[in-house]
Amino acid sequence: MSQLAVGPHTVQPPVVLAPMAGITNAPFRTLCREFSGGRGLFVSEMITTRALVERNEKTMQLVHFDASEKPRSIQLYGVDPVTVGKAVRMIAEEDLADHIDLNFGCPVPKVTRKGGGSALPYKRNLLRSILREAVAGAGDLPVTMKMRKGIDDDHLTYLDAGRIAVEEGVTAIALHGRTAAQHYSGTADWDAIARLKDAVPEIPVLGNGDIWSAEDAVRMMRRTGCDGVVVGRGCLGRPWLFGDLVAAFDGRGESGYARPTLREVADVMVRHARLLGEWLGDEARGVIDFRKHVAWYTKGFSVGSQLRQRLSVAASLAELRELLDQLDLDQPWPPGADGPRGRTHGRNRVVLPDGWLKDPYDCAAVTADAELETSGG
Repeated sequence: MSQLAVGPHTVQPPVVLAPMAGITNAPFRTLCREFSGGRGLFVSEMITTRALVERNEKTMQLVHFDASEKPRSIQLYGVDPVTVGKAVRMIAEEDLADHIDLNFGCPVPKVTRKGGGSALPYKRNLLRSILREAVAGAGDLPVTMKMRKGIDDDHLTYLDAGRIAVEEGVTAIALHGRTAAQHYSGTADWDAIARLKDAVPEIPVLGNGDIWSAEDAVRMMRRTGCDGVVVGRGCLGRPWLFGDLVAAFDGRGESGYARPTLREVADVMVRHARLLGEWLGDEARGVIDFRKHVAWYTKGFSVGSQLRQRLSVAASLAELRELLDQLDLDQPWPPGADGPRGRTHGRNRVVLPDGWLKDPYDCAAVTADAELETSGG
């Protein structure tokens, strides 16, 4: 229960950082990796295949890995088999990564309206073509995929997609137990993860959805029989969750869990902001990029609305530190602070290309110009 094989790479404990646009950049991956002692698999932000092939400047920065990141994991988004194939070959030939993950799980409208992300597996032949191009172009690099249950409860795709993935040589599959229509609302369907595991016994299945603590991860694996877990929103403002996961899978239990005081959390916040500034080459830009993390880090602590607001508009490391020092930093870890964070809304309607649902085997609706131009969401 404590080891996962992704091609030639052993992931122990079997925990993966989910790619999140604007979040899982190099600085955040560094923090998570430090807390885990380098154990686990940490995937890049979503990289658009078109932007990679065109060597877009922002994209080329996003695919740059720190020398200590091993294995290097890139998540690719694409809807055109030819462009996906070119991007994968570029990664393999230029040694840009050690593992490629394909995004078929993103539910945001700007992705699904192009037929991408969680909309794409509905078109079975298109999915097969993309996977075939990716696996062929990757050479010795393992190719994995992340997906959702389907578009909505009337258009479930995950079992078909799982079989197609096995047939085309995909190394492992991660399933988020929600449909695209649910976005991040409601409760993740862990039973679907178990059903997928039964349907594709040939390759590892990873579960994703509603893992807010190390106990949740252990519970998911016991209940579903999955081979590993993918953690997304659960580590927002909680990069030490990866240390907790190591402790849980090593059998140390709660005695090994981080229960930081607000002082310790504040130190991590400043370090996170500093790493962002170094990565972007501009301290102020780093602090501005960090602002979205403030509410996640301080959730559960007594901060006060006025000071919370001032923290969310801090413009320098000195100002961020000064504001944090005005708090009662001796506050212990608050009970119940491991609950849901990040997006929790549901749209109930998925934005799709015209006529998308008419024929699951017709892929003429997607053309190369449907590729997004930018990476990172």
